[in-house]
Amino acid sequence: MKDIIWEPSGDYLTKSNITRFMQKHQIKSYEELIKKSTSDIEWFWEAALKDLGVEWAKPYTRILDTSKGFPWAKWFINGKINIVHNCLDRHISQNISKIAFIWEGDDGSVKKVTYAELNREVCKVANALKSLGVKRGDTVGIYMPMLPEIIPAFFGCLKIGAVVIPIFSGFGATALTTRLNDAKAKVLFTADGGFRRGKVIEVKKEADKALVQTPSVQKVIVARRTNSPVPMTPGRDIYWDEIIAKQSDQCPTEVLEAEDYSIIIYTSGTTGKPKGTVHTHAGALAQIAKELGYYFDVKPDDTFFWVTDIGWMMGPWEMIGVSFFGATYVIFEGAPDYPKPDCLWEMIERHKINTLGISPTAIRLLITYGDQWADKHKMDSLRLLGSTGEPWDPDSYIWFFEHIGKKRCPIINISGGTEIVGCLLSPLPITSLKPCTLRGPGLGMDIDVFDDNGKPIRGGIGHLVCKKPAPSMTKGFLNDPQRYIETYFSKWPEVWYHGDWAKVDEDGFWFLYGRSDDTIKVAGKRTGPAEIEAALIEHQSVAEAAAIGVPHDIKGETVVCFVVLQPGKRPSEELREELKQQVVKHLGKTLKPEALKFVKALPKTRSAKIVRGVIKRKYLGKPLGDISSVENPDTIEGISQAV
Repeated sequence: MKDIIWEPSGDYLTKSNITRFMQKHQIKSYEELIKKSTSDIEWFWEAALKDLGVEWAKPYTRILDTSKGFPWAKWFINGKINIVHNCLDRHISQNISKIAFIWEGDDGSVKKVTYAELNREVCKVANALKSLGVKRGDTVGIYMPMLPEIIPAFFGCLKIGAVVIPIFSGFGATALTTRLNDAKAKVLFTADGGFRRGKVIEVKKEADKALVQTPSVQKVIVARRTNSPVPMTPGRDIYWDEIIAKQSDQCPTEVLEAEDYSIIIYTSGTTGKPKGTVHTHAGALAQIAKELGYYFDVKPDDTFFWVTDIGWMMGPWEMIGVSFFGATYVIFEGAPDYPKPDCLWEMIERHKINTLGISPTAIRLLITYGDQWADKHKMDSLRLLGSTGEPWDPDSYIWFFEHIGKKRCPIINISGGTEIVGCLLSPLPITSLKPCTLRGPGLGMDIDVFDDNGKPIRGGIGHLVCKKPAPSMTKGFLNDPQRYIETYFSKWPEVWYHGDWAKVDEDGFWFLYGRSDDTIKVAGKRTGPAEIEAALIEHQSVAEAAAIGVPHDIKGETVVCFVVLQPGKRPSEELREELKQQVVKHLGKTLKPEALKFVKALPKTRSAKIVRGVIKRKYLGKPLGDISSVENPDTIEGISQAV
């Protein structure tokens, strides 16, 4: 095999959780593991949950019911369970002094919370919610910065059977209103504010604007972070410390049906009405425990850190998954390059973090500061790296592997989505890696790549699909079942169409090439923006790039690129032409950019995804739509000025 940059050895092969599972079931190779887990999914899920130690209040009588078809599959029939029992209750007796999570603020302040302390606070939150009339099945919004209170708020809801609606704290009032109304939230957790890059973020102010139009919200619980005075509506608003502190720290965990709802996470798309993806207690726990256990090899002594927000699925994913194993996780209020470009690398050393997860875009940002910020840190506690959110370009992937992982840590590059609260594709600690690969299908996930006719394709780019259900797949879209069917099952009946371009190479390694709705088709030649962007980023002058397709009278579409240069590099006509030729060199003359614009920054979400749809609409002079998910909206005007 060519291009292999990492081969597993030592503890990765002999002491990993997935090795234990394979030995238990006499599975001798990675290929056999994937084949067995995807051909007999009912066997796999039962075997995996037993191996991982998932505890049921009442055992299920049947694993899977597809009598209503793939889209409406039901799992773990007649089983009873609660995420909180598995993530907290069962650890308390032996893990009283174990650190559950470490919080680090934007200003560098640190708080460590033990499992015993967290359990007491979760019980208080649960009792507070019950005192406010919240019952099993009621929905509760969490619109907070990444504060310590987020964790007990999240688990406190789940403990009593309330359904959590995690909402990104960077959203404006319009986006918050839409989500609270769609979910008919009864209570909202928020904060007086937060800090980002040393500046106060007025979270409560935005919440109040939204709450004018959200009749279902009866009570608002406000955590103190900035301690600045904020308006408090009498009878509705109450400070966290005033209601939580007086509650009992004992509360029974509700025994729930396997298919009872746990979390509704809204997709972060910037067009159309947000889609509420619906996840169950058993389904979410099964998928997340499998992924943290087998893909990221989490063990009780580990410290795990994914740079995320609770409004992105990786927030609940980290909290549930790491807690399930009784390990420690880190949550971070701040930005990855503030107050210094090495603040993340310092955190790794300070907290002895074993696994770091981050988006490719965040790594591309940190690369712009130069190698020296990473190279002065050994980070020798790291054992695994993780990434998700978008396709990698090879240069940034190799930088992450060499400068952060020091060539000794595998990159567990995962891809799935909010609608699965997990992954379709992922490497394992026992698999060799090529740059940018996702290696292969997730365990128990019957994934394929189809051509336009719905036939499997190898060696070429096609559509990523899933041919069998998984426990964590969304139970429709909240209040919009028809849109769910149209989104995932209208292209091929009984096949989940994910909307990503994918390829399986000659060695069986899987790669992604971006969203199919971002497809650029020039004179019949189809590509995703990721390929064009990767070609541009390979040039030493380029820090980041975004490619869009725009209408063209003759070719149908043509390519327009927006480029952020490395510090110290200046725009010029000569460089512009050089970068256009860079694309030609990699992808041919057909895909040569019609225009290439230099900009200071690209609009992104808080989870660091470039919002190409907004860039395209701005470039074409169309209405921008809902841009509340864009963290740096000032950059949108930069697109206009570049034009």
